[in-house]
Amino acid sequence: MEVQSKNTILRVDHLKAGYGGKTVLNDISFDVKKGEIRMILGSSGCGKSTLLNNILKLIKSQSGTITYFGKTFGAKEGLDSETRMRTGVLFQNGALLSDLTVAENAMLPLIRSMPYMPKSQMEAIVADRLEKVHLLDAFHKYPSELSGGMKKRAALARAIALKPELLFCDEPSTGLDPVTARSLDELLLELRDTLGVSMVIVSHELESIKIICDRFVYLQDGYVLMDGTLQQGLDSENPTLWNFFRRECPPEKDNNEYYHFDFLD
Repeated sequence: MEVQSKNTILRVDHLKAGYGGKTVLNDISFDVKKGEIRMILGSSGCGKSTLLNNILKLIKSQSGTITYFGKTFGAKEGLDSETRMRTGVLFQNGALLSDLTVAENAMLPLIRSMPYMPKSQMEAIVADRLEKVHLLDAFHKYPSELSGGMKKRAALARAIALKPELLFCDEPSTGLDPVTARSLDELLLELRDTLGVSMVIVSHELESIKIICDRFVYLQDGYVLMDGTLQQGLDSENPTLWNFFRRECPPEKDNNEYYHFDFLD
């Protein structure tokens, strides 16, 4: 049996998943190290969100295991409350409740996990989290009063309410203009450094990937096409990866020259 490194906080082993009898993901394996930003990449419809939902145990897998902080969960098992408290999720659309203020939205994880905590203490924690995402002045505002970027940051404050060790983000910069997206990328890096939170991020935004990615897994046809560092992806001559990272077709090869598929260490 492979011994998991103490530096590994999440491990996916031989995950197989799909919907209604149709398999979408086959034999997916990778890990996440403490303090890194791990990205899930691939073209539209390749199964990025499906993989994230299976890791989060929002849907049951067909087979395989997920190991959080040294504790392994089978394909049909859900996460226990202790593990969920050590993780946070930033949903693609923010998923803020429109009839609650920003502070009340950010307070929801505290209310669910620690219902007996005094409200004044919860408000102090929420104020700290909003300050960390540079949104303290929106404490009493409603989502309808926020811009797109502010909604993302409000949702991010909620995601880090419990000061998680591992943060999942589904397409965090989708729908944002380039300047706002860059600001969000820099905020994620800032939170990684100040809170020590590791991240798993689903994205297809190339500029964001180049700014925040440490390592990635690239999905194609239900399998992991490449598992490597950002630089390995940028240097790869595989046509799919060349097109993804460079947004252009690879140069034609001579008849006697072939592409090398030496992706894995």
